[in-house]
Amino acid sequence: MNTNETLKSIVKEKYGEIALQDKETNAASCCGAGPVSGKVYSIMADNYDALSGYNPDADLGLGCGLPTEFAKIKKGDVVIDLGSGAGNDAFIARHETGAEGKVIGIDFTPAMIEKARSNAEKVGYHNVEFREGDLENMPVNNDVADVIVSNCVLNLVPDKTKVLNEIYRVLKPGGHFSISDIVLQGDLPEAFQKDAEMYAGCISGALQKDDYLGRIQAAGFQNITIQKEKVVLLPDDILQDYLSAEEIEAFAKREHGIFSVTVYAEKPGSKPKINLQDLSSLDAPSCTPGGGCC
Repeated sequence: MNTNETLKSIVKEKYGEIALQDKETNAASCCGAGPVSGKVYSIMADNYDALSGYNPDADLGLGCGLPTEFAKIKKGDVVIDLGSGAGNDAFIARHETGAEGKVIGIDFTPAMIEKARSNAEKVGYHNVEFREGDLENMPVNNDVADVIVSNCVLNLVPDKTKVLNEIYRVLKPGGHFSISDIVLQGDLPEAFQKDAEMYAGCISGALQKDDYLGRIQAAGFQNITIQKEKVVLLPDDILQDYLSAEEIEAFAKREHGIFSVTVYAEKPGSKPKINLQDLSSLDAPSCTPGGGCC
């Protein structure tokens, strides 16, 4: 069985290659990895064209949802994008948070970080920052983010409980996340479970849906809500690389399957309210008698 570090190496190597592929190739495969289907354009990715702030240069077709559409980002928010890739969701988040906010993208693939930084320079975003780091040990201080988004990334991380604990740590009290990811209902064919490229393609690393939601709750989050859910259909020309004709027929008749879900959850607590009068007094000189300031 692969160790966690071996799985991370597989993902890092594969996504280093994916950073150099075009969107059409990535979108016709499972998260850019594994076999490519000739029958479909997009297996998992949703269409970003209608979202403000969309940057086609940063869209590699790797997502399985539109978490920024549901993330309730407000002007001035600090947003962290987990597994930020070439910067697609980070740039849309930046449109929502505005120039007065801040967006931090975290990715552990150097080629993706380089591509995202280049894209940020092209559009002149000075409040979007990309940091190289492991989601199991994020390069971010405690209680930093108002909102966390992520698109089809947690399924790639071996220790998902550790990532959820990290999300809890870096969110401010009262902060929330909106995360799109792949989940399962029912068992996958054994061939999927053993294949490294299918792991890098988001499938064999995915959790059962109930387990996924249970881990979010166990990490301390509340008001857990499924904002969107859709079935992921794998075309026969991908399935035939793993399954016989009889197995493909049985797979098509299964009661359960592979799903993309966008989940919202909140960290308990409330953000401190700033009293404007108190805030202004912090910068005001002291006007005591004889102080010479009045």
